[in-house]
This record gives sequence, C-alpha cells and structure tokens, in this order.
Amino acid sequence: MSESAKNENSFVGYEYKELTVKHSMEPVYTDSYPSFGWQLEGVSGSPQGIRFVSLKFKRNRKLRNKAEISRLQRQFEAGVSEIESLEFSKVMKASGIAYGIGLVGTAFMAGSVFAITAGNTPLCIILAVPAFIGWIVPYLLFRRVSGRKSAEVTPLIDKKYDEIYEICEKAGSLLKE
Repeated sequence: MSESAKNENSFVGYEYKELTVKHSMEPVYTDSYPSFGWQLEGVSGSPQGIRFVSLKFKRNRKLRNKAEISRLQRQFEAGVSEIESLEFSKVMKASGIAYGIGLVGTAFMAGSVFAITAGNTPLCIILAVPAFIGWIVPYLLFRRVSGRKSAEVTPLIDKKYDEIYEICEKAGSLLKE
C-alpha cells in the first residue's frame, strides 16, 4: 500500500507550450525559458519557412509562484517583441528609400525603351543615364541609411537585452524559493 501511495505522489503533471520564433531569436528563447520553469523538449523546422523554428517546452503545473513567474514571462515576451521591432526598424526606412529610387530609375528606363522604339536615340540616351543611376544609387543609400539607423538603434537593443536578462534572473530566483 505504501508503494501505491508513493507512486501517486510521484506523478508530475506538465503544461506544454509550442513557440514559433525567428531563427535568430532561438538562442534567446532556449536560454531564457528555463528561468520561467520551462524545459526544452525539442526544436524543429517550422512550416513557415527557413527563417523560423518551432520550440517545444514543458513545465510542472504545480509550480510555486506561478502567477509572478507568468507575469515575468509576459514581460520577457514583450521585451523580445520590442527587440524584434527594433531589429526590423534598422532596414525599414532604408528599404523604402531604396525601393522608391529604384522605381524612379525603372520609370526612366521605361521612358528610354519607349524613346528607342519611337526612333528617338538621343532621348533614349538622355533617359537611360538617370535610369542606370536610379538602379545603382539605391544600394549605396540603403547601406548608408541602414548603417546610421543601426548605430542609432543598437544601444536601445542592448538595453532591452539587459532588461530581459534581469527579468530572467528575477524569475530564476523565484523558482529557487
């Protein structure tokens, strides 16, 4: 009888969670989620493409301080979301500028093609020059604008990483209590 009572008390109920995250953020999640009581069960490729991975976690349902740990986990997830937004902002403005100038260059090239089909070679050459410039300049502008934005955003990203690591430390200390 004591063995059956012992087996009943040894049962551990788990809750499960599956996350689909960007491949670049996989180490952040796999390193941080154990601080919230989660154990990594497995990693697999996501059907959403190569840029995403699927992470499977489990944790004990009878976790002490579960409400506070869950609150800290939500703060962690919000911080990671802000980091992803800041990373995206590095290239967003630069991409818009580059695409806009490339589109104008393409319009000049279309005008150049129409001019040559109409038999107007001088106009074709005049329109082709800004067209080629409109195709070369976007790359240079993209690099310059994204470099400036990266320099501006990188300290903010580093600060956010510090914040989420502090959250993980708090949650880890609650697990040890």
